[in-house]
Parts: sequence; C-alpha cells; structure tokens
Amino acid sequence: MSQSVKIKNALISVYYKDGLAPLVEYLGKQGVTLFSTGGTEQFIKDLNVPVTAVEDLTGYPSILGGRVKTLHPKVFGGILNRRNLAGDQEQIAQYEIPEIDLVIVDLYPFEETVKGGGTDEEIIEKIDIGGISLIRAAAKNFNDVVIIASKDDYATLLEQLQEQDGATTLAQRKAFAKKAFHTSSHYDTAIFNYFNNEEPLNVFKESIATAQTLRYGENPHQKGTFYGNLDEMFTKLNGKELSYNNLVDVDAAVSLIDEFEEPTFAILKHTNACGVASRSTVKQAWIDALACDPVSAFGGVLITNREVDLATAEEINNLFFEVLIAPSYEQAAVDLFKAKKNRVILKRNYVELNKKQFKTLLNGVIEQDKDLTIEGPEQMTAVTEKVPTAQELKDLHFANKIVKHTKSNTIVLVKDDVLIASGVGQTSRVDALRQAIEKAASFGFSVQGAAMASDAFFPFPDCVEIAADAGITSVLQPGGSIKDADSVAKANEKGIAMVTTGVRHFKH
Repeated sequence: MSQSVKIKNALISVYYKDGLAPLVEYLGKQGVTLFSTGGTEQFIKDLNVPVTAVEDLTGYPSILGGRVKTLHPKVFGGILNRRNLAGDQEQIAQYEIPEIDLVIVDLYPFEETVKGGGTDEEIIEKIDIGGISLIRAAAKNFNDVVIIASKDDYATLLEQLQEQDGATTLAQRKAFAKKAFHTSSHYDTAIFNYFNNEEPLNVFKESIATAQTLRYGENPHQKGTFYGNLDEMFTKLNGKELSYNNLVDVDAAVSLIDEFEEPTFAILKHTNACGVASRSTVKQAWIDALACDPVSAFGGVLITNREVDLATAEEINNLFFEVLIAPSYEQAAVDLFKAKKNRVILKRNYVELNKKQFKTLLNGVIEQDKDLTIEGPEQMTAVTEKVPTAQELKDLHFANKIVKHTKSNTIVLVKDDVLIASGVGQTSRVDALRQAIEKAASFGFSVQGAAMASDAFFPFPDCVEIAADAGITSVLQPGGSIKDADSVAKANEKGIAMVTTGVRHFKH
C-alpha cells in the first residue's frame, strides 16, 4: 500500500473559488497537469497557469446544459484505478487514461438555494451529480488520491505540499477522505430532508456541519459538544464561552420570551422562570421580575425583548448573573457590563428556529413538533358561574405562557402581569400549588386576587379548594378529566372563576 504520493495530475472543478489561486499557482509551478471545466478552467487560465479542458481529455463536450461534464471513464478511471494492481494499470495504459492524483471539487449550493427561497426548478438544478460522484470516487481511492471537497482545506493542502515537496502521506489523504465523506453525507441529508417534507418517510436523518466543543457537559466528568452555529444566533459582546448548562438555559429563555410582545424581562434558573414581568419600560420590567425571587435569580440567565439602556443596565449590574440576552444594547450599557469579564452578554440575532425537537432516548431517538400553541382569552371557555374579569383573563393568559415553559407538574401564580410564584417539577399538583403559595408568601407577595394556571387538568377538586382558600380568584386549566365536574362544582362553591383551554402543556 502506497504511503507518499506525489501529485502529477489534478482535476479542479469548483463552484466557490475563494482562496484557490495560491494552490493552483503552486501546482502549476510544480509542473502538475491540471484538468478543469467551465468557469474554473477560465479562472486557472486567468492565473496564467496551463490547464487542459476535461472535454479534450474525454473527447466529449459538456452536454445537457452542463448537467454532464465529467461523467466519463477517462475521468473516473483516472481517479479510481489502483496503482498497485497490474490489471488496473494495464487498462489505463490501454485506454490512455491519466492517473489523477488530486481532485478539488465542491458542490452546488443546494442548502443556500433552499434557504434563499429558490424555485423548485432552481433547487433541483442545485442537486450536484458529477461533483458528488467525483468526491466519492476520490475519497474511496484515498490510498492513491487526494480529495479536497471544501475551500476550507485549500490552505491546509498547500502547506502540506510545500513541506513535502508536492507529496501527501497516506494519513493525510485518509483525513481528507473522512472530511469528503462528511461533505457528501451532509449534502445528501439536506436533499433528502427537502424531499421528505410532504408525506414523509418514517426515518430520522439530521446533519449539522458546524460544532463547538464545550468545556464539559452537564457535569464536569461529562464531555459536551454543541452542534450548530451560535454566531448566527447571537453576537457575543462580552464574557466566556457558553457552557452546556448555559446553552440549555438560553434555549429555554429564548422560547419563553418569544411568547411576549410587550416590554418583558424574564429570569430563568435551570430552565424554569423564577421571575417574569411585563411593564411599559424595560427597566421596570426588570425590577418587577427580580422582585419575584431575588434568591433564585442569583447566577441566572436573563432575557428581554427590548433594548437594554444604561439605566436598566445599572439596575441589572447589582446582580450576579451568568448570561444576559437582548435584541440590542446602548453602548454605555455594554461598557458597564464589560467591567466583569466573565459575564456573558449576548445580542440576539433573529433567525428562523427549527420547528422540530428531538433527543436521544433508550436505544434510539424521539422527535416531536415543538409546542408552538398558546391559548389566549379567545380560546378560554368559562365553565363556572363566575366569569373572569378582563384583568383576570389577561393574567390567566400571562400565566399560561409561563406554565407552558415550566417543568411539570407545575402551577403558576400571576397578578397584574407579574409572576409572583410557581411550583415547579413536583410529583403532585397539590405539592406544586402549595409550593407556589408558600414561595409567594416568603417574598412578600399576597396571592389574594391572583390568577392560577395549571399545565394539566385537576383529577380532584383539592387544588381548587386550596387555591380558593388562599385567595386566588381565577383558575386556568386544560380540562379533560372525567372528574372535571367535581372541580367546577368546588369552584362554584368557593365563588371563583375557572376557564378551560382544551390544550395541555406538559414539559418533561
């Protein structure tokens, strides 16, 4: 098996030519015979480097509007022949096929065309046939052939060739082949998922081409990696790299804040809201959100849907926090936050988020549609003799937004567009309610006149009775229990209003 291979012949045909010139010029100086097509051929000629058209090698012109250019035995034979097999060598000599030692090919921009809203015809024409075949052929024959399938590797190959007198090692060729198979598999996955939108096949395929190694996973003894492009989602203005737990909390924060249109601040800890308030100014929203639970807010993730000005920043600066997210900042606010170098300050860039979510489970993966439903007053059906007031309906809507993003079993208490307490992740809904009532009292909030939202129905009237006795005057629940009538009867007995939505918001 060959180890070091010096490049004698190269096929170059690329869509993106950024950074290609130095490599082409080096190959020309080394006397490498270059074969090329179309725009790449002209690019090489403009560099005053000798180049042979693939048509001259194959004896066939580019046909079918460019759909067929390189699909020919003289091209693929030159790539796939095995240098250590006498039979292969006899055949390439018989048919006058040059040994191609280097293939530089990229692929038509299929994903970019889809994201850019291309027509079906434009998208289909960006399904590469010749390029993907060349990449796979060269990668398969990595024992003798170098494959470069991305402009990101031009500089790496040039450096290797300069250091090794125009040759590559087997290990280097195998590494490039691994990258090439990643390129081809990612490309095919994108194409499949495009076709799989309508009447989808029941298969799971995902491919994410960018990754970031995290300091560790959920705990220091676990390795962690984020697959995705954080720079597309956020502009980091200050602070250290986001950790695994930071990312989980940031995801929860973004999902929660997107429920609100009015100026709102939310504080999250371990993915659950410990403070949420909507006010006429972002500063007041922050002050009221923090008042909900200033203890849990310590070391939390903060998010708002409005610009953070200096006055608000001065209030926030009094708290130790991990991450702050906003759509924009006054420069003076950023300067203030930068006084502490580890605090992560993120400017959110609005990108379209995936409408599916999945995670590993047992020996497979589970996938579901994201919960993008939220019920407002129009979807609330009063089931009690007493109906909610306009403010109670508003608070029930507010509470419903929060309960949707809080770990089950949960109860959320709201008064005047402010979260005053919640019971989170309890094994009993009664425990969740009692936790919320006790927590509100511990921070000086009265639940008298508060609105209560539950993520699921009440199988027994106990929660209604406890809520009413505490002074809560309106309740939202999805309904659907065979014992709904018992809870409604208890609400009527206690003189409080209850609405049902018909939609459950479990979050596990």
